[in-house]
Amino acid sequence: MKDYKLTCCSTCDITAEHLASLGIPFAKYHYIIDGVDYRDDLFTSSTPEEFYGAIDGGALPTTSQVTPEELLEIWQPILKEGYDILHIEFSSGLSGGYASALMARDEAKKLFPDRTVAVVDSLAASAGYGLLVDKAAELKAGGMGFDELVAWLEDNKLRVRHWFFSTNLQHFKRGGRISGSAAAIGSLLRICPVMDVNNEGKLIIRKKMMGKKKAIKEMFDIMCSQAEGGKNYAGKCFISHSRVMGDAKELASMIEGAFPNLDGTVEIDNIGTVIGSHTGPGCVALFYFSSDKRGV
Repeated sequence: MKDYKLTCCSTCDITAEHLASLGIPFAKYHYIIDGVDYRDDLFTSSTPEEFYGAIDGGALPTTSQVTPEELLEIWQPILKEGYDILHIEFSSGLSGGYASALMARDEAKKLFPDRTVAVVDSLAASAGYGLLVDKAAELKAGGMGFDELVAWLEDNKLRVRHWFFSTNLQHFKRGGRISGSAAAIGSLLRICPVMDVNNEGKLIIRKKMMGKKKAIKEMFDIMCSQAEGGKNYAGKCFISHSRVMGDAKELASMIEGAFPNLDGTVEIDNIGTVIGSHTGPGCVALFYFSSDKRGV
C-alpha cells in the first residue's frame, strides 16, 4: 500500500491546532484589507475580534485563492520524503482554488514522476469542508489506502450538509447573493435567509425566516430530518460562526440534547478570514453527514 499524506486549505475553517493534531499541512488563502495582503493562518497571528472589528469599522476585505506555487511549497518537502499526496480542495463552486490545485498537481508530476498527487474537489465550504477533511483523516488513520480514500471522498462528499443563516445581509448584498433592495427590506424586517450549498458547491438561499431564533430552529429541524440515521446520528457535527458565539452555542445545545449518539460534542469554530470576508459578522453555519446527497 502506498504511503501518503493529506493536505488541504485554510478555508476549511477548523483550527490550526486541529489540523496539526491530524498531521495535515494546509495552504493559506489570502485576504486583503486596505491594500494589504494577509495570509489566512486560521487566526494564529490575529484574532476574530480584530478581523470582524475591522469590518465593523468599515473595512471591506477582498480575497484571493492559493496559487499553484504556494501549493507546491507545501507539497515538495512531502514528495521528497517519498510520500504521495491526497489534497482536498475548497469548493470549485466558490473559488478558483481547485483549478490552481490541478495546475500544481501537473507541475508536481513533472518534478516527481514517481510520486502521485490526487486532488479532490470537496464541493464544500467552511467547516463543512473541514468536516470532510476530518473524516478523511479518520479513515486514513483506520488503514484506508490512497485509491480507496480518493474513491470514498468522491462518492461521499455530497453527503456533507451545509446550512447557514446570517443576521447581517449587507455582505451578502456586496457579494451579489441578494439585491440591495432585498438587503434593505430584509434588514428592516429582521429576515434571516437560511442557505445551503448545492451539488455544484454553490451557496443557495433556500428559506427566509423572521428573526434568528426561527432560523436556528429551522436549521435544527432540517438536521433532524436529514442527518444519517435521524436522531441516532453517530457522526460528528461542526458549527462555525462569525462573532455570534451565543447563537452557535444555542444551536449546539439543541443538537446535543436531541442526538445522544453524536461522535463527541458539537465542535464550534470561528468562520475564518476568507469566508468571513464574504459573510461578515452575524453568520452561523451547521455541518453534518446525511444519508442522501445534496441536490441542485
